[in-house]
Amino acid sequence: MKPKILLRAAAVLMLLHTIGHTFGALGWAKAPNTKVAAVISGMQNEHFDFMGRSVTLAQFYIGYGISMILILLYFSLQLWLLAISPTRPMLLLTALLLSGLAVCEYVYFFPFAALFTAIAAACTWLSFKQLPQP
Repeated sequence: MKPKILLRAAAVLMLLHTIGHTFGALGWAKAPNTKVAAVISGMQNEHFDFMGRSVTLAQFYIGYGISMILILLYFSLQLWLLAISPTRPMLLLTALLLSGLAVCEYVYFFPFAALFTAIAAACTWLSFKQLPQP
């Protein structure tokens, strides 16, 4: 398969991952049971001082979720643009970062999210391998 097709497939996978993550990140406070509801309530209501302001763990959680949406969207766009004009250094860097992200998602979140990123990483690695060396 050509690098362009592989990179476009990776871009679409990461865009789907972005959409899924966005729905999850925006609906995180819906508790499936009373024990989880108590944890969420504590995250939202217990304030503490951090770097000169009063914050909650929920604010950090929301901020990390939004940051991740932007990172996933960036990967989608970067992969799409790399398909137009791929370079070996950018493919290598992107493949390494996607691989690292896939491991993090698997260890700290869940396999379904990691699978999307792992397949995108594999497509990027294959593109890197197929691109002729200068």
